[in-house]
Amino acid sequence: MTEQAIYSDRCWLDGRLQPATVFIQDQLITRVEPGRCEVAEDIPFLDAGNSVLMPGVIDVHVHVNEPGRTEWEGFATATRAALAGGITTIVDMPLNASPVTTTLAAFEEKLAASRDKLFANVGFYAGLVPGNGGEIESLINAGVLGVKAFLTHSGIDEFPNVTAADLEAVAPLLARRNVPLLAHCELDEAGTKAALELDPRSYAAYLASRPKVWENRAVEMVIDLCRRHRCPVHIVHVSSAEALPLIAAAKAEGLPLTAETCPHYLLFDAESIPDGQTIYKCAPPIRERANNEKLKAALGDGTLDLVASDHSPAPPDIKELQTGNLLKAWGGIAGLQFLLPASWTALRNVLTLEEFIPLLTEAPANFLRAGHRKGYLRAGYDGDLVIWNPEEQFVTSVAGLKHRHKISPYLDRQLYGKVQHTIIGAGYDSTDTQQPKQPKATWLFRK
Repeated sequence: MTEQAIYSDRCWLDGRLQPATVFIQDQLITRVEPGRCEVAEDIPFLDAGNSVLMPGVIDVHVHVNEPGRTEWEGFATATRAALAGGITTIVDMPLNASPVTTTLAAFEEKLAASRDKLFANVGFYAGLVPGNGGEIESLINAGVLGVKAFLTHSGIDEFPNVTAADLEAVAPLLARRNVPLLAHCELDEAGTKAALELDPRSYAAYLASRPKVWENRAVEMVIDLCRRHRCPVHIVHVSSAEALPLIAAAKAEGLPLTAETCPHYLLFDAESIPDGQTIYKCAPPIRERANNEKLKAALGDGTLDLVASDHSPAPPDIKELQTGNLLKAWGGIAGLQFLLPASWTALRNVLTLEEFIPLLTEAPANFLRAGHRKGYLRAGYDGDLVIWNPEEQFVTSVAGLKHRHKISPYLDRQLYGKVQHTIIGAGYDSTDTQQPKQPKATWLFRK
């Protein structure tokens, strides 16, 4: 394939924004030259001007739902939405599909379902549920990037939550293989839903039904597991600011612990969510403004490592949009396409651009043990890039949304950070109304 070249005044190179030219051939970055290089006339050349040129965004937390629930979202729609949002790699969670990815056979079925549908690169996690501990090593051998477990009901009956004994049984294997446990940290207790049952449209009642203490206790539990077994632990979608000192202390202790939060915990707040607006329902819930300001600060000081979308879409009827019933509605935010601009909009007054970029590139690449091939602009690395303008404002719309269902709390909002081009290997994929015509991305396996 012909070599291609891209220049930007603000290329993310060696930890700073600087003028540079990136050359790509045969899906790989062949060289990166400081400044504007002379490019032969027969080499396709794109001048990005003052727009930011950086590695493609990596979203480590996405529910694609195929096979079995493709009517919720599938690989074709999810990866097209990813491209439109500057995302070149996503990692699919093991639940919401049917079958759930808790056996090697189910994993092979998922791979078959995704074949020839990938417009962005896709990696996969395995799931830990009661009774499948004997399956985990075969799934690791097959290349999964981590093992997901719920400490409370997942919302999918086929994916029950684990017990402390289940975690204890698999922790030595995860430590030996250096594979992270991804933990949904909520330990539920009875009695918290009483107010919500009386008034199922009340967001305040929903928030009280999943209190911070659920999350804090679960974080303490998995940190203790990490300490005793030295197994890698990744805490997904941190929403409780009260858990941040626990995470910071564990890191100071040198434990192999990482943690993420999501743009909906940064951009939205409980005080601004009207009753009956089930579009905002997720678990853990979106909390108070003061709580969420602490999450933003934690991304700046390193307590939280990265931002991921936790894209968990569902059809409108399952979201109970007509009834506004927060007790019955599916708990999940549809936000894959908006990970980059929503995160930047929420953080632009808190973090510099130089502090922000690694949260979506280097940090997720290193978490996935893929920092040797993704997340940086270096010779020999995968030629996955995004060009975007952090200063450009735009209003999100249904017309531009690539998700299967055109519902999202991010719609009809003014965001900062317009994506201009998303690049998978050599060639440019349109991010406007023209859909990419041919899938050309691939699977990301653990190596």
